[in-house]
Amino acid sequence: MSQFFQIHPDNPQPRLIRQAVEIVRQGGVIAYPSDSAYALGCDIGNKAGADKIRQIRQLTDKHNFTLVCRDLSDIALYAKLNNIQYRQIKAHTPGPYTFILRATSEVPRRLMHAKRRQIGIRIPDNKIALALLEELGHPIMSASLILPGDELPLTDPYEFRVTLEHHLDLIVDGGFCGFEPTSVIDLSEDTVKILREGCGDVSAFR
Repeated sequence: MSQFFQIHPDNPQPRLIRQAVEIVRQGGVIAYPSDSAYALGCDIGNKAGADKIRQIRQLTDKHNFTLVCRDLSDIALYAKLNNIQYRQIKAHTPGPYTFILRATSEVPRRLMHAKRRQIGIRIPDNKIALALLEELGHPIMSASLILPGDELPLTDPYEFRVTLEHHLDLIVDGGFCGFEPTSVIDLSEDTVKILREGCGDVSAFR
């Protein structure tokens, strides 16, 4: 049965943040809030955790995970950026955007697009998520908390606690967050592509 931490959305309690990160470091899979919706996450090197997330979501091994990062320096370590891409991302982060970029060798091969060597990257505008990332010191491997058969992510931790408490190691209750997914912007090629219009304004990428 999973642990359940109620963490204040504006002033995350450092003790609970440390305990949550220790669960991640020990191989746990967690549900945590972001600026768009709740997400499932585990440590970037946790293959068993990634497999558990795939099982919960009923994803194939071709699904691309997103690396949720704390700042632009993290992005530069895991993705190849030119100056234009860097400025575009800087102008829209933290925020509800997922950027598809060419991956560096720091990204485990199993996390990226098999043929194109791409990875999704994002910096959420959520104090709990950023506190977790700061304490962890590197990205969290994540996928939106959308259960099989559902079209929208789950938003109420008390609701999905009933469904997932035997599948997760920790549920972080950070209150209600949005139910619209991130906007997905492909910056991996010379031409910018809007792959999904979500809660982030995409007008600057048209």
